[in-house]
Amino acid sequence: MSSNGVVRKAHTADVAEIHRLVNAFANRGLMLPRSLSQLYENVRDFFVAVEEERVVGCAALHVSWKDIAELKSLAVADDAQGRGYGRLLVEACKAEAPEVGVSRVFALTYVPDFFEKIGFVRAEKALLPRKVWTECVHCPKFADCTEVAVIWAVHQGAS
Repeated sequence: MSSNGVVRKAHTADVAEIHRLVNAFANRGLMLPRSLSQLYENVRDFFVAVEEERVVGCAALHVSWKDIAELKSLAVADDAQGRGYGRLLVEACKAEAPEVGVSRVFALTYVPDFFEKIGFVRAEKALLPRKVWTECVHCPKFADCTEVAVIWAVHQGAS
């Protein structure tokens, strides 16, 4: 990571950049799009990676049920990839999990190897809470989903 980079909780002033990042990946079919309204309503879920006053990455920890949260909207700008921001954003979400009272964090991803390198293991999608699928039904790939579920348990500790 650049010596000028930092990961911190998102502010409302970051939402426009989060929106740009997330929807750039959504336009490539790599994640679900998010409206500005959704992002403002959930800004407290987000962390951002900031380099030289520019938001270069984001990720959200969204509580899904009493003991489980989803790591979602993980995006790092193309020109900032390979500098460790993705890992730092995931680690920030993992660190927050016990603070909000969840014991497991899951993600749906097209790059499970990335998550496995930082402590997640592959899981059956059928084991995830039904509430998760309320978003999935809006995805154009729902019927032919190729995302892989990965999960991390808080008791596993840091990776």
